Amino acid sequence: MSSMDLEKLKMTGAGRAIAVLTSGGDAQGMNAAVRAVTRMGIYVGAKVYLIHEGYQGLVDGGDNIKLAHWHSVTNIIQLGGTVIGSARCKAFQTREGRIAAAFNLVKKGITNLCVCGGDGSLTGANIFRSEWSGLLDELVQKGRITDTLAMQHNNLNIVGLVGSIDNDFCGTDMTIGADSALHRIMEIVDAIMTTANSHQRTFVLEVMGRHCGYLALVSALASGADWLFIPEAPPLEGWEDRMCARLERSRNKGSRLNIIIVAEGAIDSNGKPISSAYIKDLVVKRLAYDTRVTVLGHVQRGGTPSAFDRILSTKLGVEAVIALMEASFDTPPCVIGLSGNHAVRLPLMECVDMTKLVQKAMNEKRFDESVKLRGGSFENNWNIYKLLAFPKPVTTASNFSLAILNVGAPAGGMNAAVRSAVRVALAHGHKVYGVHDGFEGLANGSIFEMKWHNVAGWTGQGGSLLGTKRTRPANCMEKIVENISKYNITALLVIGGFEGYEGVLQLYEARGHFDELCIPMCVVPATISNNVPGTDFSLGADTAVNAAMEGCDKIKQSASGTKRRVFVVETMGGYCGYLATSTAIAVGADAAYIFEEPFNIYDLKTNVEHLAEKMKKDIQRGLVLRNEYSHENYNTDFIYKLYSEEGKGVFDCRVNVLGHLQQGGAPSPFDRNFGTKLGVKATQWLSERLTENFRQGRVFANSPDTACVLGLNRKVVSFIPVTDLKAITDFEHRMPKVQWWFNLRPMLKMLARYQTNFVEYVPGEIEHVTRRSISIDAGY
Repeated sequence: MSSMDLEKLKMTGAGRAIAVLTSGGDAQGMNAAVRAVTRMGIYVGAKVYLIHEGYQGLVDGGDNIKLAHWHSVTNIIQLGGTVIGSARCKAFQTREGRIAAAFNLVKKGITNLCVCGGDGSLTGANIFRSEWSGLLDELVQKGRITDTLAMQHNNLNIVGLVGSIDNDFCGTDMTIGADSALHRIMEIVDAIMTTANSHQRTFVLEVMGRHCGYLALVSALASGADWLFIPEAPPLEGWEDRMCARLERSRNKGSRLNIIIVAEGAIDSNGKPISSAYIKDLVVKRLAYDTRVTVLGHVQRGGTPSAFDRILSTKLGVEAVIALMEASFDTPPCVIGLSGNHAVRLPLMECVDMTKLVQKAMNEKRFDESVKLRGGSFENNWNIYKLLAFPKPVTTASNFSLAILNVGAPAGGMNAAVRSAVRVALAHGHKVYGVHDGFEGLANGSIFEMKWHNVAGWTGQGGSLLGTKRTRPANCMEKIVENISKYNITALLVIGGFEGYEGVLQLYEARGHFDELCIPMCVVPATISNNVPGTDFSLGADTAVNAAMEGCDKIKQSASGTKRRVFVVETMGGYCGYLATSTAIAVGADAAYIFEEPFNIYDLKTNVEHLAEKMKKDIQRGLVLRNEYSHENYNTDFIYKLYSEEGKGVFDCRVNVLGHLQQGGAPSPFDRNFGTKLGVKATQWLSERLTENFRQGRVFANSPDTACVLGLNRKVVSFIPVTDLKAITDFEHRMPKVQWWFNLRPMLKMLARYQTNFVEYVPGEIEHVTRRSISIDAGY
C-alpha cells in the first residue's frame, strides 16, 4: 500500500466504528496497544469503543462498551496490566453468549473488532466472525434487530494482537508482554545471585511457562544458569547424575553459587513433571549444598512495560487499525505480528494451527520437533545455551589466537558478547586474549590470556569489564602491529561503537603496509547511540532506551498533583536520533527533536502552541525530548526558555539532562541475549575465515570480506565488509546515511495529535506462516 492510500484512510474511517478489548491473561504492553488503537482509530475518523472486562464485557454490554475520546487513553502507556480489564468468559464459548455479543456490537454500529490476547482469545474471535451472518439472522428472527440493521452490519472484520508473556504464539517474533516478563525475571535473578554468592547457595528458580519454555530459556541464557528445564526439551534419563556432577565441577572451579532455572511445565522424557521442590531435595541429598527455591509466580505479569513492549504494542496497534480499515468482506482475519523490526499481517488461523502443532509434538514426545516448531530463535537460543553452559573437552589445539577488545563508550551487552566469544573460541581450540582499553591497550601491550571461568558471571554486568577507550588505531598503528606479531594474534574481534567500525576500517586500509594486519577482523556493533552502519540494532541501545524511559517516567510522575508542567529532556545519541525517537514513543512524548529531521524557529513555535492548546483542556503534563546534537543553535536551554516564555499562563517548564545514566546499569534481557548470540556468531565466522585463509603455515586474509561488521537487518544476520559500508556512512556526523527507524516518526507525531502525513510510514505486508518462515532466527 502506498503513502497516498494511507492518506485516504482518513476518509475511509468516517462513519465506521472500531472496538478494542483485552482478553485472557494480562500482559505488560496491553495498555500501549489500547492507546495506539484508540488514537489511530480517531485519527482516521472512526468512532472507537473500549470494551471493558474482555469478552465478558462484550456479552454483558451496557456500560462495559464505552465510546473513547483522545484523552481516554492519556497517561496509560507506562501502566502494567490492562486498564480496560480482562476476564475469562465461559458465556462467550456458548452460542447464546455470542448472540448477545453480536447484538451489543450491532447496537453500537461496530463492525471492526481488535482483540488483544492469547491464542484462545484469538481463536474465539475467529469463531465469532465465522458465525457472524448466522448470529445476525437469529437476531432478526427473534425480532431484536431489523433486516435493514443486519444488512448494514453484514460483515465483521477481526484483527488480533498477541498479548502473552510466554511468547508462545507461532508466526510473530515476539508477543506483547514477553520482554517485560523477562525484565521482571532478570531483576530477581540479579538480586538472588548477590545473596547466593554471599552464602555459597544454590537457587532453584521457577518461572512461568506451563506449555512453553521461552521465559526459562532466555533467562537461563541471559544469566548463565548452570542447568535449565523446559517442557520442549526434557532431560534424558540419568539427568540427576549429570546435573549434580556439573554443579560440583562448577564449585570446584571456584564458583560460589549455582543457579537452576525451571519452567513450571518442565517434564522428564517420560512426560512426568519435574518440580522445583524435587530438584532442591535432589541437590541437598546428593551434594549437601544449601539450596533454596524461589517461585516467581505472578510478579512476572506485573510492573511497568519495558521500552520494547511499549514500542512493539504501539507499532502493532497502529497497524491493526490500518488493517481493519483496509479489510473487506472476503479478507480473512489476521494477527498483527513482528517480523524483524516491522509490523506484518499474519493469517490468524495459520498462526493458531502452527501453535497447536507444537503442543501436539510435545504430547507425542517428538521433542526435537517441538523445539523446531517454536521457531528459529527458540532453537538457536537452545543450542547456544547448551554450547555455553559448561566447558567441552578440546581434543586438539587449533594454533589460532583470537584477541577481543572493546572500543568506544561502554554499552550494555558488551560483557555478554565477550563471554560467549571467549567460550566459543575456547571450544574451537583457539587461544583467547583479552585486551584492556581498546586499541590503545592493544598498542600498549595490555593483553592477557582468558580462560573459560574468567568470564563466569559476566552476562549480567554493565559497562565494559575489559575496559574501553575511543582511541583509533591510526595514531598507534606500528605499536599495534608489533603486538599482533608478538602475541601471534591471528584474528581480531572488536566489540564497540562507531569508533570500532572506523578502527577496523583503518586497520583494513593499512593492510597494504603491514602483512600482520592480513587477519580476519569482525566488529560487533555496541553503542547506545545505535549509529553503526550495517545493522538495525547495536548492543546497548535497548538498555539505554529503557534507562531513558524510566527516567522520563519518573520525571513525569514528579509533577503529579501540581499545576500544568512541561518537561524538556535531553538524551544522548550524538547526531543519531534513534535514542530520542524510541524513548519518545515509549513514554508518549509530545515532540522529539533530532538532527535527521531539520527544524526551525517556526516549527518550535508551532509545537509550543500545539502543546499549549492541549494543556488548556485536560492534559496535565507535557514531555519534549531533544537529542543532544539535534541543532547547533537551538540547544536544550534555548528550547526550555522558549517553552517557558510562550507557555506563560498555561504551563510552567522544567529542564532535565539525562546524561550518563543512559550508559549505566545492568544490561536489559534483550542486550544480554543479543550480545550472547552475536558473540557466538562472530567467533564462529572468524573461525571459518581462519581455516579458509590458512596457507603455508600462516593466516593470510587480505580480501574485503575478511574485515566485516556483523549486523542484524530485518531478520537477516550478515557480515558486511567495512569497505562496502563506507559509501553509506556519514563520517562527519558518525552515522548511516539512511536509517530504518525514521519511518516511526509519523507514528510518534500522530499519537501526539499532530496532523501529519504518513509518507514515511511502511504498512505491514501479509506474511504466511509456514515451517520455513518460522525457522528464521530473528535475534530475540
